[in-house]
Amino acid sequence: MNIIIENLRKNFGEKTAVNINQFEIPSGQILGLVGNNGAGKSTLFRLMLDLIKADEGRVLMGSTDVSQTEEWKSWTGAFVDESFLIDYLTPDEYFQFVARISGTPDEEYQSFLARFEHFMAGELIGQNKLIRNLSAGNKQKVGIVAAMLLRPKVLILDEPFNFLDPSSQSAIKNLLLEYNRETGATILVSSHNLQHTVDISPRIALLENGVIIRDIDNADGKAQEELENYFKITD
Repeated sequence: MNIIIENLRKNFGEKTAVNINQFEIPSGQILGLVGNNGAGKSTLFRLMLDLIKADEGRVLMGSTDVSQTEEWKSWTGAFVDESFLIDYLTPDEYFQFVARISGTPDEEYQSFLARFEHFMAGELIGQNKLIRNLSAGNKQKVGIVAAMLLRPKVLILDEPFNFLDPSSQSAIKNLLLEYNRETGATILVSSHNLQHTVDISPRIALLENGVIIRDIDNADGKAQEELENYFKITD
């Protein structure tokens, strides 16, 4: 599923949070989104998911304007923060809920969930703990797994490496790459972790004050140096 951003503007008072004239993400691409705090990454994702309204412009998934219909929700999975979770459920109950509302047959749901066994590290399934009582890292895992459980054509993850230990960070990178290869899904990942972003993203967009100031081809894996130089300069 391709994504097109057209003349997208969002202001909070006098601050411009997002200002993107034209940007297209081809179907099947993994895009890494990087920038300092306040650069507009989370705001952009919230606009793409119609969680906040744009002052101007639009976001298209395929030919669908996300602000005009809810059709796109059937093919989109996302995890932005804890507000996406139903925290009075256990992970088992939450995953079952997600599977049911998406119409996923039980056998398919169980098979897909088994692929995350290493990532969940035996700490989520069958533990009878409410999501609200989990560690920040395990809440992060629940959100990521649930987003992918929908088998989306578009997957949007805001800071997915946050709160995760090194083994889990490595596992989620492999899971995202495998899912992209298997399904051809379009995947958008924002992160402060430059190395992880470079590792999985053939293309990287660098935001500053809501504007995409660099559109970096990382097909050769050499974006790391350019990004490090940029962030050293701004620091």
